[in-house]
Amino acid sequence: MSKTTSPLKSMTGLSLGAAFLMANSSIGPGFLTQTSFYTEQLITSFGFVILLSIILDFGAQINIWRAITLSGMRAQEIANELFPGLGHLLSLLVVLGGFAFNIGNIAGCGLALNILTGISFAKGALLSGLVAIVIFWVDEIGKVLDQLTKILGILKISLTLLIVYAAHPPILEAVHHTFIPEKISLLAIVTIVGGTVGGYITFSGAHRLIDAGISGSEHIKFVTKSASRGILISSLMRFILFLAAVGVVSKGIHLDKNNPAATVFESAGGRWGLFIFGIVLWSAAISSVIGASYTSYSFIKNLKIKLLQNERKSITAFIVISTAIFVFLGKPKELLLMAGLVNGFILPFALSIMLIAGRKLPILKQYKYPIWIEAMGWMVVAMMGTMSVLALTEQMK
Repeated sequence: MSKTTSPLKSMTGLSLGAAFLMANSSIGPGFLTQTSFYTEQLITSFGFVILLSIILDFGAQINIWRAITLSGMRAQEIANELFPGLGHLLSLLVVLGGFAFNIGNIAGCGLALNILTGISFAKGALLSGLVAIVIFWVDEIGKVLDQLTKILGILKISLTLLIVYAAHPPILEAVHHTFIPEKISLLAIVTIVGGTVGGYITFSGAHRLIDAGISGSEHIKFVTKSASRGILISSLMRFILFLAAVGVVSKGIHLDKNNPAATVFESAGGRWGLFIFGIVLWSAAISSVIGASYTSYSFIKNLKIKLLQNERKSITAFIVISTAIFVFLGKPKELLLMAGLVNGFILPFALSIMLIAGRKLPILKQYKYPIWIEAMGWMVVAMMGTMSVLALTEQMK
């Protein structure tokens, strides 16, 4: 007799799969670079940036996930319903942002395999790109994505905890300054929030749910729970990495400007720390390649263009082009930091569309949002819009 999966177990697996897809999409090479880079600048006060990002993440994710799953439409379809052509603009911005991040993700794969095996960055990137392509060509890709993202997410968190233990961070001081910071950086806030839920990332889990047939008001509690899990997973990894970095920089160790995260792991754990970094970096990079590719394609799959109708071939082309650009152009550290900042602009734009649609579109108007959730969404739009402009001004000085 063949075993059957219970509906409850299946739904739980799907919820965790969507949560880990969103979280893993954000926990990429840029995540490691940005967290280490800004921790060296702000020391224990970076904990406040993480705390604020969690609040902003929640206001963004809950509103966007609800709008998408209540309507059963992808974000660009909602935008086009609201105003013809608006969805195409949103798709263009999200795909370009995802493409920029994917180049950095492929670069992270190449660097990770260079650390682990000694092969060149280019060969490591090419090999990892091939692995990502193979993943998308297996049968039942949805289930594979759910399982793979959970395994990679747990692996990254577990290994980074070992580095925290070895780094001996000033935990009490870090917790204190998380709530009462000594200094604040708008650029850090915008970049971190943009790198966590900006661009394609905030849509990844919600699009995964509607691809699995989860839509309608009867699933609203399930969707909210799944979104909350994704936020908590990515925030947990961010805080763990922050503690590891604080443990290193508080001892007066300066991080390598070209690879700050590697310095954190190597300084805390020596040769084995660097080996662990290679595993964490590759896990982070390959899961982000998967998340960026899957979500970026979900924004163009509804276009009536024959070349884009085959999902596997389109995603393969996306990965191949990203890999080729890295191999020919080189180091993407500045691209990773700038992509986070640019995606910080996409977030208020996309979120405001979802919030307006909630008031205007008949399919969404029939379900009344709790006022506090809608208010949180508009607070995120106002704060991220303002801080993004200020951060860009600061960056251009």
